[in-house]
Amino acid sequence: MAPRRWRDARFFSQSLRSWEKMAHTKSGGSTKLGRESASQRLGVKLQDGMPVFAGQIIIRQRGSKYVEGANVRRGGDDTLYASVAGKVKFYEKMKTRFDGSRRKATFVQVI
Repeated sequence: MAPRRWRDARFFSQSLRSWEKMAHTKSGGSTKLGRESASQRLGVKLQDGMPVFAGQIIIRQRGSKYVEGANVRRGGDDTLYASVAGKVKFYEKMKTRFDGSRRKATFVQVI
């Protein structure tokens, strides 16, 4: 007759469980951090009064915080760039929204 430990179902199940627990390396665990993306480097690149060449980026933005004026074009990602060479000029002006309300907007132009 086989030894009692081989016949006992509890011993067999415990031995399997102990085999499953053995690992060569400890668990590293998990973290909620570690997925930071690269910065987009948005903002004003050329200040008021600075010289600018045609095609040079003046402002990188998302949305329409700054509005294009004379000799300034808007790119597909809302970047404002100069269409001619000259000097950058910032000025504020009231702009009418679609619903008739008004807001103060900062315009950028190249003189």
